[in-house]
Amino acid sequence: MDRDSDRRKSFTRRAAVLGAGQLSLFGLLAARMYYLQVVESDQYQILAEENRINHRLLAPPRGRILDRFGTEVAQNQRNFRVLLTPEQTEDAQQTLQRLRELLDLPEEQLLRVIRDMQRQRPFMPVTVAENLTWEEFARVNVHLPELAGVQTDVGQIRHYPFGDRLAHVVGYVAAVSESELTDDPLLQQPGFRIGKIGVEKVLDQALRGRAGNSRIEVNAYGRIIRELRRREGEAGQDVVLSIDSELQNFVYSLLAEESAGAVVLDVHTGEVLALVSTPGYDPGAFNRGLSPKAWSTLRDHPRKPLINKAIAGQYPPGSVFKMIVALAALEAGILGPGHRVFCNGRIQLGNYTFHCWRDKYGGHGWLEMRDAIEQSCDVYFYDVAKRLGVDRIADMAVRFGLGETPEIELIGARPGLVPTKAWKMAITGKPWQQGETLITGIGQGYLLTSPLQLAVMAARLANGGRAVQPRLVRTLLSDAAEAAGEAPPMGLSANALKVVLDGMDGVVNGKRGTARRSKLDGEAQMAGKTGTSQVRRITKAERQRGGALAEDTPWEERDHALFVAFAPVEAPRYATAVVIEHGGSGANAAVFAKDIMTELLRRDPARRPALGQLAARTPAVRAG
Repeated sequence: MDRDSDRRKSFTRRAAVLGAGQLSLFGLLAARMYYLQVVESDQYQILAEENRINHRLLAPPRGRILDRFGTEVAQNQRNFRVLLTPEQTEDAQQTLQRLRELLDLPEEQLLRVIRDMQRQRPFMPVTVAENLTWEEFARVNVHLPELAGVQTDVGQIRHYPFGDRLAHVVGYVAAVSESELTDDPLLQQPGFRIGKIGVEKVLDQALRGRAGNSRIEVNAYGRIIRELRRREGEAGQDVVLSIDSELQNFVYSLLAEESAGAVVLDVHTGEVLALVSTPGYDPGAFNRGLSPKAWSTLRDHPRKPLINKAIAGQYPPGSVFKMIVALAALEAGILGPGHRVFCNGRIQLGNYTFHCWRDKYGGHGWLEMRDAIEQSCDVYFYDVAKRLGVDRIADMAVRFGLGETPEIELIGARPGLVPTKAWKMAITGKPWQQGETLITGIGQGYLLTSPLQLAVMAARLANGGRAVQPRLVRTLLSDAAEAAGEAPPMGLSANALKVVLDGMDGVVNGKRGTARRSKLDGEAQMAGKTGTSQVRRITKAERQRGGALAEDTPWEERDHALFVAFAPVEAPRYATAVVIEHGGSGANAAVFAKDIMTELLRRDPARRPALGQLAARTPAVRAG
């Protein structure tokens, strides 16, 4: 009995311990369930909601770029594309292979996608393909249920209607590189583009706009069920340029076969009406993505299409610099407009002979300053430069915008070079030589200028000596155009300016002018100045057979051809500078300038109503 009683007591104790344990366990479970369902219910409801609801940034439409009359020179078009979110697919490689079969994607494109997936967070969509045709886009949509993590999307792509003709002004957009990534989540959006060069780069922040967002419901596999809410982004600001796109198109077509730079300015406001560099390039190719072969072709092209020659080309100005030398002498009182020099084709300095371009014709004879400008006599300006000195020449050159970076809304403008005695000593450690002053007097030696600088110089001469600055952007968005205001005077003598301007008139309209064959056909006339700048020293034997103009001279060894001009002569409104790389004589550049001025005076863009205020904003996205 005692043994049975002990067994019963032992069983009872065990049952009690087990029951207590079970009760404790259930108590803990109940407490945990209470904690999760009551105390933490809001938190887990939020987490569940986050698993069901996705928030996505929406890239805003990029602002348009328009010319002075409202013609779109950069716009947006619809872009059918396919995206892949790595964390929403079990095997990204297999999914990519399936997309490759559907879209016939090249191997290098898949490697690019894999690279993008590795550098981005797994929840960020990666662009697999874009610029798809409607048929390709529809084919992917049909197979979408079997492609986990894949989504189709209608985005935007930048389109440049004028292509290579405005590429160096407008620039282009391209994908964000790793070095350009910031904390801005917009930069990590698939297919997002930013400005890389030109106006697209300079005004990128204004053009970019502000992102919108989308709230979508997804299932357990991450596939979209429905869109719950959508707030579109705020479109970027529209930019209005001073460019006349039709004039730009005309000038580009004129120079398309040359390696050249040309600029047209309003002499009073400084507005840039045309800024051309040839050859150009297709800006859309950078947006779509250049192949290594295409990039190499552009980079290694002998005529350098990627360089904006109008603002970054560096050329000795040659004889177009003679107006600066003449003004420096007149303003300094070193000599007057009646100063006479006899040109027999050469001048001797020590043991060295400096030649005039008319050396083999026996020179120009007796000349005064106006005639020396008209006939571009080198010997006359050797004499003036020797009397004047290089530092006085440099001071006047700087007043006309040479030797300093032009103030224009583009990246890459170069300052050129205006040498002085102090500059040479600082750079070479050697003193300045008088022979260097002589060749500076005819725009050679160390001197370097760009077509934009030469156009500014011509504009300041034509407008009566006012320090006008080049201006490319008229307005942002729908703001009224700011009044440019009158440029400040440079303090030049009206009499000195008249001598120089009369000489430039003679260059085109005089009987012995170096550009007399480029006289305009209508009533209005232009004044100008030819320039021929050597790219290397010419030997005596070469000079006797025609110098760098000889037919057997390789293209890259021929002289540059330059011409600056303004019109109309009676009431100047427009200035232009044309530089033809290795184009031979400056008279060759004058032929192009004649056609430019003829078209310019016909269109007369500065006197036509320009786009001051955008009355209503049209949609920023254009159908493809």
